[in-house]
Amino acid sequence: MALDLQQELKQAHALLDLLPPAKLGAVRSLLEVMVDDEDDEELTDEDRRAIKVGLDSLEKHGTVSMEEVLADFGLTMADFEKMAQEPDPHPTAKLNG
Repeated sequence: MALDLQQELKQAHALLDLLPPAKLGAVRSLLEVMVDDEDDEELTDEDRRAIKVGLDSLEKHGTVSMEEVLADFGLTMADFEKMAQEPDPHPTAKLNG
């Protein structure tokens, strides 16, 4: 059974209260992206082609591990985890532009 709006808000607030400070910024950024009106734009044909190219590549070549991606930037998982614990140097910067 679906929760009513007030119950949903109450549970969301309770979960936010449980988050450690280091993760709160990530949730805030996600919420900003979710409510940003500009993200509701329709896909263009170019967007659809790019998505198809990406999906075709994924099907043909498979996935790439996080370790491989980080290695391309000269980083390790330990470096990445350390960065996740550090405060955001630009807390008001938007993720998508």
